[in-house]
Amino acid sequence: MKIVRYLLPVLLLGCQSGKDKNAADVIYAGGPVLTMENAAPTVEAVAVKDGIIIFAGNRAAAEEYLGDSTIQYDLKGHTLLPGFIDAHGHITSRAGMMQAVDLAPGPYGAVNSIADLQQVLKTYIAEHKIGAHQPVIGNGYDDAIMTGHRHPTRAELDAVSTVHPIIVIHASGHASVANSAMLQLLGISETTADPAGGHLGRDKKTGKLNGKLEENASFSALIALTEKMSHTPAQALEDLLKAQDEWLRYGQTTICDGRTMGASVDLLREAANKQLLKADVVYFPDYEYFKAKLDSFRPQYMQYHHHLKLGGFKFSDDGSPQGKTAWLTQPYLVPPEGQGPGYKGFPIFTDSTLYADLKTLFQNKITAQLHVNGDAAIDQALRVIQRLKNEGIYDTALRATLIHVQNSRPDHIPAIKAAGVIPSYFSTHVYLWGDWHYSSVFGPERAAFISPAHSALKAGITFTIHHDAPVTPPDLITAVYAAVNRKTRSGRILGPDEWITPLDALKAITIHAAWQYHEEDRKGSIKAGKLADLVILDDNPLTVAPEKIKDIKVVETIKEGQVVYRSDK
Repeated sequence: MKIVRYLLPVLLLGCQSGKDKNAADVIYAGGPVLTMENAAPTVEAVAVKDGIIIFAGNRAAAEEYLGDSTIQYDLKGHTLLPGFIDAHGHITSRAGMMQAVDLAPGPYGAVNSIADLQQVLKTYIAEHKIGAHQPVIGNGYDDAIMTGHRHPTRAELDAVSTVHPIIVIHASGHASVANSAMLQLLGISETTADPAGGHLGRDKKTGKLNGKLEENASFSALIALTEKMSHTPAQALEDLLKAQDEWLRYGQTTICDGRTMGASVDLLREAANKQLLKADVVYFPDYEYFKAKLDSFRPQYMQYHHHLKLGGFKFSDDGSPQGKTAWLTQPYLVPPEGQGPGYKGFPIFTDSTLYADLKTLFQNKITAQLHVNGDAAIDQALRVIQRLKNEGIYDTALRATLIHVQNSRPDHIPAIKAAGVIPSYFSTHVYLWGDWHYSSVFGPERAAFISPAHSALKAGITFTIHHDAPVTPPDLITAVYAAVNRKTRSGRILGPDEWITPLDALKAITIHAAWQYHEEDRKGSIKAGKLADLVILDDNPLTVAPEKIKDIKVVETIKEGQVVYRSDK
């Protein structure tokens, strides 16, 4: 039995014979079991056979499933839950950045100033003996957290090197900054016009390019750069598998790739065909990029093939609030460099384009994830989807999802319910960027209503919570902490009325996320008949002090009965 070689830290409590046809491969007991099932929120024991949960109930009744070879797994006080489900992340983006220089600030990294950023890049070039004219990519710098609270400039990257093309990507993924050599490599000159849905940053005094690329200007540049760089298919596959391991370490048994671009679709399919996916991966190709090929995708919709499923398509309707490219109805509290006091960000789509594209998709009975951060973008998505619903084209059974929904307003709550869409909140924003939203992006009143999970809960709206990796690591435990505590890095409580309980937050990353993916019948809770997708934590999120939730660690991740990650601590 495969499972035997994985389950080393077990306490054999004794075996007794049972009917072989009923015997479980493993029975878990000896710690809290949180099922996410309202009818039986906790149980004492869980029995698994052939990757399926065959029993969840009291310990005595579990004896019926003991056989001569059944493993009795002693949880030793650790907590068993359904495997976490990534409602929105970007595994191929993380894979693509696996070779990039890490520029993340605290708490996940150490680049907390532009001087730090410059030194890390210089050290990387020297230690790796990067040859002249060889591109260097850095990822994860964050002006919201770094001292000085600004983006680096073309000149500051030129100070690192004038012979190496350098580009550094903002933590949000919605902007980047290039040095002069990189701009030249990408064919971007002083006469280059802004692309549709994008912006080339310019110095306010001189009008010259300052190296900043926003939205589609950045995305186009990175795609073009990837095509120029020698990244072998074997290396791309290896990096994807490394990224998968990161998600598994954080307890996720279902992984999202939201906005699959370019060759990444083929990369995911290759991994599936070679049966290298340990977790289920649900991918959402960028609709604008692939809409001419819609017919070729249709047969794969909602069908798993070796753990890979096409879950719908992705629309990116605006940018990032912390990067100040999200589309707002009211100006940013402090406009970004080069913008005046009335700056509100900008849209990616017109209403007519979004309407036509969603109409085509919904007529094909395929769902969508819509990235909407600013309240103007949320307005647009709700306006278009409600129109399509009124016309009988959008069916709420499709479960279209609004991703992030950061700069939400109270009037969005009834509109979301009326449209029949799912809000998926990036709750970690409150913790990581809450102070920035309060003092620079939105101001106190608007910032208090970001990720309004409690308002959604009161309205009877099913919502999910996500991590948006690699914007943050694939860390759903910190997302739960943020939704429960609403505490910023400085300790400010941001919108206490939007607190939710640990149980409600856990449901948002388990059973509700399964529902978002149309998989609630097979995932998201511990119940007989469902997949044995499980996670074991070193503490109980329902009983630990709320401020300690983010310190909880994953002990094991189990996919269909197989251990796919075990902590070595």
